[in-house]
Amino acid sequence: MTARPTTAHTRPGGRASRRPGRLARSVVLHALMVLTIILILAPFAWLLISSVSLPADLLAKPLSFVPHAVSFDRFAALTISSNPDSSAAGFRAAMWNSLVVASAVTLVGLVVGIPAAYAFARLRFPGRGWLILAFMATYMLPPIALVIPLYQTMSALHLIDTTIALIIIYSSFVTPFVIWIMRGYFEAVSAELDDAARVDGCSRLGALVRVVLPVSTPGIVSTSLLAFLLSWDEFFYALIMTQTPVAKTLPVALNDFIGRHGIDFGMLAAGGVIAAIPPVLIAFAFQRYLIAGLTAGGVKG
Repeated sequence: MTARPTTAHTRPGGRASRRPGRLARSVVLHALMVLTIILILAPFAWLLISSVSLPADLLAKPLSFVPHAVSFDRFAALTISSNPDSSAAGFRAAMWNSLVVASAVTLVGLVVGIPAAYAFARLRFPGRGWLILAFMATYMLPPIALVIPLYQTMSALHLIDTTIALIIIYSSFVTPFVIWIMRGYFEAVSAELDDAARVDGCSRLGALVRVVLPVSTPGIVSTSLLAFLLSWDEFFYALIMTQTPVAKTLPVALNDFIGRHGIDFGMLAAGGVIAAIPPVLIAFAFQRYLIAGLTAGGVKG
């Protein structure tokens, strides 16, 4: 008796015939992924290269992406320079101001935004939908439309050129952002947890603090990081509201390296690298919570 020949490899819909197509799609997808990564990281790589390149390499024509010599003098000047009148001293003061402002705004946004987001997620009251849209409208308004009344208000309160003015202004648009994001996270948490906590004797606020917040830790961490970055990177209001190193923040201090008759590309790049370090360190430190928080909003509990 002869064995029956197999035809799986010649069948049009067979598994073997689908393998080349899957392999081709996999190769294309991986190639596109690598290309996307290169396009995203290329500006950061050039920023790092420019920060350690000599001025002659930055101004050379044609431009060379590999510096002939590497120098870390700019980083030393920005971090350990002892000249109090130098731009480096102002840069360090601006970095401290940015840290204080961003931390305070994040704290205010969480303290005010989390209870409000929980109320919007759990309570049903008249005008609830319109009110959340009104909060988001304040976040979406262009800064140029608000800068004049905000400047007049801060001037009347004698808060121009102070970090308190920046904290107040930033909180006005970071808090609605926190409310909007955290509302989605709280809606993804099962309401049965709240009901169980209230049956055990917790108040509505007690259920939030003891049950909902621990479950929502990834969302809180990711929202905190985004709120911190919104304050850390803001430039327009800081440029208008601050005038001296007493209140200037990092984006404004970096802008000071752009002079009327020239641009110090090397110092600008070095300052950009230093300014990027705190957010990157925070993101790496809370990477596990950040990834979980960014994906939690799409899953209904």
